[in-house]
Amino acid sequence: MTLVPYTGDRLAQADTWINLHDDELRRRAVQAAGDKDIETLVSLTSAYLTQQGQSGILVSPRTLEAYTLGVRQFTLYAGTQAISLLRPGRHDAQRYINHLLASGRAPAGVSLKVAAAGCLYRALRWAGATDADPFRDARVPKDPTLGIEKRPPYTEDELLEVLEHADLHERFLLFLLAHAGLRISEVLSLRWTDLDEAGRRLHVTSGKGRKARRVAMSARLAQASRHFRTLYGSGGAEHQRYRPAGRSADFVFRYATPQAARYHLAGAFQAAGVPFRGFHPGRKYAGTRLLLQIKDFGRVAAHLGHASVDTTRKGYAQPAADDLKDDLAGW
Repeated sequence: MTLVPYTGDRLAQADTWINLHDDELRRRAVQAAGDKDIETLVSLTSAYLTQQGQSGILVSPRTLEAYTLGVRQFTLYAGTQAISLLRPGRHDAQRYINHLLASGRAPAGVSLKVAAAGCLYRALRWAGATDADPFRDARVPKDPTLGIEKRPPYTEDELLEVLEHADLHERFLLFLLAHAGLRISEVLSLRWTDLDEAGRRLHVTSGKGRKARRVAMSARLAQASRHFRTLYGSGGAEHQRYRPAGRSADFVFRYATPQAARYHLAGAFQAAGVPFRGFHPGRKYAGTRLLLQIKDFGRVAAHLGHASVDTTRKGYAQPAADDLKDDLAGW
């Protein structure tokens, strides 16, 4: 009987590469690059991120997912263009960027694809397969249009209309997005102990970059949280029926994926006749409304969990078009 190494978790999968002798590591990486073996190159990149990446073993699943897709797409492109992964031409990287832009992709999306391809080459260099760094000097043009202009927040009227057609479950989810300004990943990671309705605070323990923060609750969010806990929390009337197999009862929501959350929330939008544009427009609504009220980008950035105020300014909070009318009244 042949023993097969366990590869069930991220660390075990990385160990299949890390435990190799340097010569064997290099040989396998060279072979995978020469054959343009997508699955092996994805595995190598994942192992590199786990071992040498900035976040190491704590790299987020979303980052791994995005980089996996990016490595797949670049490897497929290299195959159709007869590009040598180990000895790329000096114009190949910029041609790939131009190809993505010409296909209609936005610069921000192209930057993510370039980051994934660059990570593939860091993994190949880590394995000793090549010294090539083709994306080092490649450039993606900046998009002068602010993110909030391209993907605006939901309007007050849209959210009110959706709330009219939403059940308690959907209302609570929407308030967490549009009042607390949480990312959907933060929403789905909430546990009952993170909610403090009396103090009108909630605790985000798994924010972006693993940063924890305290977030103030609006009065309506705190009310929705109390009602939700009464029905679905431990001891609630619907607790046992609500709790799914395989998901700890500690979590507020019974599902763990954005796809499942989309299924629930999109139904309320459809019933209201409002186009569902994802979760982030709700988060942007929180940033924009709060900015109009307190006029302080720093405090808005803290509420949204942004490390940089520039992120808030460019993509998540929009001053009113007539914000200066009172200041200019006496001119």
